[in-house]
Amino acid sequence: MKQTIQTQRKTSQPLLPINAIVKTNAEYNVFPSFSTNSEIFTGFRSLANAISKQKIVVIDGFGGVLWENFRSHLNAVLVEKNLNVLWSDINSCLKSSTEINEMIKPNLNGDDPVFGKRYLGELSDFFDSKKLNSLQPDTTADICIVYGTGASLANWTGKLIYVDVPKNEIQYRMRAGLTKNIGCTDTLAYTQIYKRLYFIEWPVLNAHKASLLPKIDFIIDEQRINEITWMQGTDFRNALDLMLESPLRARPWFEAGVWGGQWMKEHIKDLNQDEVNYAWSFELITPENGIVLEGNNHLLEVSFDYLMFQDNKKVLGKAAARFGNDFPIRFDYLDTFDGGNLSVQCHPRPDYIRENFGETFTQDETYYILDCTDDADVYLGFTEDINPEEFKNALIESQEKSEAIDIEKYVQKFQAKKHDLFLIPNGTIHASGKNNMVLEISSTPYIFTFKMYDWVRPGLDGKPRPINLEHGFKNVYFDRKGERIVDEFISKPVVEAAFSNGIKISLPTHEDHFYAVDRYEFTGEIEIETFGQCHICMLVEGDMAEVSAGENIQKFKYAETFVIPANVPKYKINHQSDKKAFVVVSYVKDSWC
Repeated sequence: MKQTIQTQRKTSQPLLPINAIVKTNAEYNVFPSFSTNSEIFTGFRSLANAISKQKIVVIDGFGGVLWENFRSHLNAVLVEKNLNVLWSDINSCLKSSTEINEMIKPNLNGDDPVFGKRYLGELSDFFDSKKLNSLQPDTTADICIVYGTGASLANWTGKLIYVDVPKNEIQYRMRAGLTKNIGCTDTLAYTQIYKRLYFIEWPVLNAHKASLLPKIDFIIDEQRINEITWMQGTDFRNALDLMLESPLRARPWFEAGVWGGQWMKEHIKDLNQDEVNYAWSFELITPENGIVLEGNNHLLEVSFDYLMFQDNKKVLGKAAARFGNDFPIRFDYLDTFDGGNLSVQCHPRPDYIRENFGETFTQDETYYILDCTDDADVYLGFTEDINPEEFKNALIESQEKSEAIDIEKYVQKFQAKKHDLFLIPNGTIHASGKNNMVLEISSTPYIFTFKMYDWVRPGLDGKPRPINLEHGFKNVYFDRKGERIVDEFISKPVVEAAFSNGIKISLPTHEDHFYAVDRYEFTGEIEIETFGQCHICMLVEGDMAEVSAGENIQKFKYAETFVIPANVPKYKINHQSDKKAFVVVSYVKDSWC
């Protein structure tokens, strides 16, 4: 049955349009794209034309694709051509839901609403090998098609099509009740579906996707369920290679939250202004962001990690040996303008995240204050006279009685000023106060927040938000307190170099942070060397910058995040205004490679 966009996704956010949106002014672009000089095709009819003379076709893809809708559309066009098409659903080869549940049980941590442990197996673990071997094409048909997530595991020899769908769209479909976990017949809560995706399915699906990349004949963007876009596999891989020589930007996406603010609404005009607020912008959280390719004015989105699968050494340079296909740094926004305080929280220590959740590195953060009002604050570190037992008892009592506590009795508060950098390595108690626009520069893990105090408020859904006191007290450092916070956890800018039209400032991070943060303040044009490291950048003061790496040129606006692959030895930033520009640059420290 044909599905509509409204029933397919539960969100106020628009779909990626079919056609490219080019903004020549200084406005933030919510749909950035990268020109490929290759053809991007639209619609099921063009795909049917491309495969109509094939005897065997394998259509694999990511979890979250609406497979029956896809099959129905493509089949209708093939039947119009008077072709006898035999479809085989790879889901018929899955293990039973009971078997799968038992297999992944050790990784689920029961009904915990957030945390599981990373599954270390493969996608094939979810399938019955005997059923896979018995699934064979019937060559009496005009076309035999095996389709579904994991279809290539049937080992049919034929054209390989891969269907991708963005992570944000997967989550909108989850909220609409349209997607389930692999082989799952149970009706699960949204939190449990996401937990299985994050800890179990996405790791195995990413590894599967990486193995298929060199062999893909056609790549498809399925997010517009009635009008796909697609391109030839060779053109796709060539586009990835071109991106690895160029400045590039991921597609951001935006979410409301209980503490969310109004800054992004005011400054990003293309956002849906009817949304209650915007708490987050996923500027560059690579496990969930996509990259958008443009060809003949058509747009196709794939996951950012394809760049890593294509050549992680060209992306990360020196850091590739340590991080492999895991992009190490993220940029995201936390908007509390006219909003509320974030929860008082901490993040896991390295051994704890490794042993309990299976992550290879932890969630070390910084808050860069992109903008704020005069009354904005950041909560950071404990008061000098902190009594851990008293603090714990106060939090427990607050939970039990649903009563607020005077958090400033236990946690210090500092005034936030524009362009400050607050250092939040693992185990540090912290929160952003209201009226901040925080650029969070962090290591990539992004769900490991142990909320310890949440101001006695429900989430946007009216339900209590999870509080993680047990995890929090096993990880928080009580000796991070008093004057030590001022000395060690608020960055002290140092002028590292001066040149004719500006300066380079180092914003020293904590010794536990594996990444560095610099800021360039300049007029006109500057040149920056990467020295074999990937640079993650943002224009944090100014209007629009032209960024060039050799002949590859992109324009980026105020507050847009962009990436310079380590494969690029040096790049130029030309601020196209007489005003002074500030550009923040983050990269992995050589000593951590």
